[in-house]
Amino acid sequence: MLKHLAIAAALGIVALGNITGAAAQQRAICYNCPPEWADWGSQLKAIQARLGIQVPPDNKNSGQAIAALIAEKGSPVADVTYLGGIAADPAKDAGVLTPYKPKNWEKIPADLKDPDGNWFTIHSGTLGLFVNKAALGNKPVPQSWADLLKPEYKGLVGYLDPTSAAVGQLGVMAINLALGGTYENLDPAIKFFKELAKNQPIVPKQTSYARVISGEIPILLDYDFNAYRGQYTDKAPVQFVIPKEGTLVFPYVMGLVNKGPNPDNGKKVLDFVLSDESQAMWGNAYLRPVFADRLSAEAKAKFLPDAEYARAKPVDLKSLAKAQPQIVERYRKEVN
Repeated sequence: MLKHLAIAAALGIVALGNITGAAAQQRAICYNCPPEWADWGSQLKAIQARLGIQVPPDNKNSGQAIAALIAEKGSPVADVTYLGGIAADPAKDAGVLTPYKPKNWEKIPADLKDPDGNWFTIHSGTLGLFVNKAALGNKPVPQSWADLLKPEYKGLVGYLDPTSAAVGQLGVMAINLALGGTYENLDPAIKFFKELAKNQPIVPKQTSYARVISGEIPILLDYDFNAYRGQYTDKAPVQFVIPKEGTLVFPYVMGLVNKGPNPDNGKKVLDFVLSDESQAMWGNAYLRPVFADRLSAEAKAKFLPDAEYARAKPVDLKSLAKAQPQIVERYRKEVN
């Protein structure tokens, strides 16, 4: 009898172990999937509902995600990662990504994906000024990059730290190109940020959507999708401005982590973010889905007119990635 009980108990333990293992596998770790950014919160809920896969929120930025992936290369923790386009090739070159071509891969424009499948674009945003009008008081809403240097905006302007955040580095290049610089010559941007430093800017390292909505940061160099979300979803007194000198459109990409612990679930997540449902959700969150036909007329009507967007040019990802070390080094030495 005792022998039978022991066998039964052992079998129970094995069965329980299998159940626990199966349950544990129904998750995927995504680095840099912050619920407050680009409406990742809704996407994570949809992934749970449609796929039965739990993806915990993660508040890293692109630089922090790559640093963690490199540090964990011997024993990866993440299964997939979301990155600003500037970080795509550096991540591939660091060996932390592995090729995977998800469903609908062939529809992605060639310049918005790695030909071997290490990364691919899921959506894009246009950089500009995310402005809390109420927090400005009686001051006018700035209409240009040059306006930010005016003394009246002292202490009111914010931008993400260019030494680590992709949006911060894009801000440097967008201003640089708008003011006559090139991907090789950063002098106009460095001069601009040195001048802006006199205006005591706020320079956070992390996504700062809530700080703009609250008015703590009245003007933030940020994307259109965050401003539209504030305006239309959260009904805040905010608006988006495309600076008169021009700006850049920036893609965001995803990739499968090399030797991640749950590769099958990671692949399912990557399939999902290119699905018709997910692409429409990105559009409803005011991003430009990589498949333009998934942006509904209702969502597009909330964007600024096409005439305004004519000042926004696609970024050259390879040139930006090549300039990235110089952006970080010069900003750290000459501005910070």
